[in-house]
Amino acid sequence: MDKILIVEDDKAILMGLKDDLEFEGYKVYIALNGKEGLKKAMAQKFQLIILDILLPELNGFEVCRKLKEAGKDTPILMITAAKTEEMDKVLGLELGADDYVTKPFGSRELVARVKAILRRTRQKEKSGEIYEFGDISVNFKSHEVLKAGQQLHLTALEFKLLKLFIEHKGEVLTRDSILDETWDDAVVSPRTIDPHIVHLRKKIEKDPAAPEYIVGIRGVGYKFNG
Repeated sequence: MDKILIVEDDKAILMGLKDDLEFEGYKVYIALNGKEGLKKAMAQKFQLIILDILLPELNGFEVCRKLKEAGKDTPILMITAAKTEEMDKVLGLELGADDYVTKPFGSRELVARVKAILRRTRQKEKSGEIYEFGDISVNFKSHEVLKAGQQLHLTALEFKLLKLFIEHKGEVLTRDSILDETWDDAVVSPRTIDPHIVHLRKKIEKDPAAPEYIVGIRGVGYKFNG
């Protein structure tokens, strides 16, 4: 079930949007100000954030900017007032918003835009170009890996390892199978791969000593839980 976060201080609009989207089958979370919305958006992964611009404590532009700086690629649908529509649209898109709606808007228009954004996101994910887990974002096309918005410098072998683990998420990979897929010289010990995984863990794990994503399976190999 797709999860959507609505950040809106007008309770009538907020509850109306919540009811409409829940009717469509989405799991909806709410926040009444920008600070609360940012906290929730940073704490868990949503498939979409609906973000009003004129918010107390932290406006929508600041929320959008902080999320993008933190490496969050969650699609954002911004809500703007009619009198500032053009300026808000330009600034919002420059900050990384994916679309916008102008007040007042109808339920059918909002739901249609939500579905369009989620459809584009699924198409992008199916292409295999981007993969996200925790605060890590992997771009297979550009070979870029970001952690909390900051670029990680992985060696070619480390990137191969990470890609292999992602492609086999949840599977136990033996050291031999990992070597077969990532090592050019086959005449090496299966244990050769271990120090490279240690280095990769240091770059992507919050606590490399107690790995959350690349977990060792005693006597067998490794499993990726991202």
